[in-house]
Amino acid sequence: METPNRAQSQEQLIGDLRLVIENAEELLKNTDHYTSVLYQNARAKLALALEAANEELARFEDAQLERMMAATRAANERFRDRTGEQRILRAFH
Repeated sequence: METPNRAQSQEQLIGDLRLVIENAEELLKNTDHYTSVLYQNARAKLALALEAANEELARFEDAQLERMMAATRAANERFRDRTGEQRILRAFH
C-alpha cells in the first residue's frame, strides 16, 4: 500500500514533468524561425527528448490510474460496497 507521502511525491513528479514538457513545447514553438544548423540540431534533440518525456508521462499517469483503481477496488471489498452508488462514493473518498 502506498503511503500518503509517496503518493504525494509521485503526483508532484507528474506535475513537474508536465510543466517541463509544456516549457519544452513552448521553446520549440518559439525557436522555429532560427535556421542555423546549430539551432536546428538543438531543436531536433529537444524534440526527441520531448517525445520520450511524453511517453514517460503517459506511463506514469497510467500507473497512477491503475494504483488508484486497485485501491478503490480493495476498499470496495473491505467495506463490502455492493451498489454502484456505494462504489462511486468510495472512489471519491
